[in-house]
Amino acid sequence: MPEETRPAPTWAGDVQLGVEAWVGDPRPTPTPTPSAQAVPTDHQGQGPEADHEAVARKILLDALTGQARSRKELADKLARKDVPAELATRLLDRFTEVGLVDDSAFAHQWVESRQRSRGLAPRALSQELRRKGVDDETIKEALEQIDEDDQREAARRLVRRKLRSVQGLDQQAATRRLAGMLARKGYSAGLAFAVVRAELGADALPDDM
Repeated sequence: MPEETRPAPTWAGDVQLGVEAWVGDPRPTPTPTPSAQAVPTDHQGQGPEADHEAVARKILLDALTGQARSRKELADKLARKDVPAELATRLLDRFTEVGLVDDSAFAHQWVESRQRSRGLAPRALSQELRRKGVDDETIKEALEQIDEDDQREAARRLVRRKLRSVQGLDQQAATRRLAGMLARKGYSAGLAFAVVRAELGADALPDDM
């Protein structure tokens, strides 16, 4: 199964800016904040809590390098690394404050990227975002950027790419196969069959099929 294409975050390449915002925050914190750049080498001097925090922060920064992730994805990653839940929550809250974790921005980027590159319909996009722990209200807002015309055009492109694969089939079999492909992409039956029938009945097919 091919690896999912993830949207690049708006801060891609600027993780250091978020870290500097964190380190430079003048507000007092309940525990000393170690360097975000590396795990402290003086483990004995820093103490076990500081060491755990530095390790957890590095896990988050490594996970965010080059791609955005939802808060749940990051929380799950910390849990798999046996980071204590209280520490994980505190760090994720801080990453959210400085803008390195933003489920709303993540959802918008994910929808735009996956709709453009994979032609996914809102239903499929919604399922993907739910699996990543994004809440329903945030998903709904992100999906508002896709209207019916966008869906229809994306469905047309998907069908045109697959027309060669149904050459030689009778129209009924070709319609079923192409409509099934669109259904797996999250399109409703009504839209899928309408687009497929229109494309199969087109007088001229694009030269770059």
